[in-house]
Amino acid sequence: MRIAVIDDEKYSRVELIHQIKELQPGAEVAQAGSGAQALELLQRETFDILFIDIHLGDVEGTTVAALARRLMPQAKIIFATAYSEYAVRAFELQVDDYILKPFDPARIRQVLERCAPAPEPPAAGDPARLAIGGSRHTTFIDVDEVSYIETDGAGRGCVLHTLSGETYTDGATLSDYEGRLAGQGFYRIHKTCLVRLKYVQDIFPWNNSGFALRVRGCAEVLPIGRDRVKELRRRLSI
Repeated sequence: MRIAVIDDEKYSRVELIHQIKELQPGAEVAQAGSGAQALELLQRETFDILFIDIHLGDVEGTTVAALARRLMPQAKIIFATAYSEYAVRAFELQVDDYILKPFDPARIRQVLERCAPAPEPPAAGDPARLAIGGSRHTTFIDVDEVSYIETDGAGRGCVLHTLSGETYTDGATLSDYEGRLAGQGFYRIHKTCLVRLKYVQDIFPWNNSGFALRVRGCAEVLPIGRDRVKELRRRLSI
């Protein structure tokens, strides 16, 4: 998911980006500190969600929103404002939602959940297998063999770990795999790790009052993000 935050107030911009990353660790977030920067950004990149301050100083947020709507009609546009009376104006301009300053984390969560793009349907082929590699050499492995997937640590892709102990490196991102494996029992326990829930062997206290887990057939300790523990427990019915 790609998100743009457009606001000429640095504090508000930084705070909103922080909240977005807390709620959507896998999202790519770009920013613009003025209307002029925003217009340039929108000509260069595309986004799924745009948070736009109504008053940008040099350019009205409505102008930026109009350009965004023309360039990327499928994107969700959310106005940010310190004045509640602009809420009505937001809907008159047919944007998708609005948020008020100072930002309420619960409200940000609500907006992100409502506006997040639906997962792409799986590509044609066998949904029980994963094709790993490039055009010259492709390896197929059963999804049921995958115990967890982690980023490679170098920003070049992912490493897939299997029950047999074999590992496979692929150029796709962890977010790509999260989308491809949606509905197949995987959960992202950390921004760097996606785990097959049925292979979770144990959960235990870890550094700084946090938690970690291990999966079947692997001694590796996998830290759990603090914001992921509650949902993980719910999914595991514990």
